[in-house]
Amino acid sequence: MTRAQLTDEEWGFVEPYLPVGEYGPYPERLRQQFEGV
Repeated sequence: MTRAQLTDEEWGFVEPYLPVGEYGPYPERLRQQFEGV
């Protein structure tokens, strides 16, 4: 795991705050895209 990658625990904290359905469904690789930002 690199420094930019989130642990499963960290991802579990972030994921509920992302806008689901407001702008369409989640992209398949949402976690990787989020970590890339």
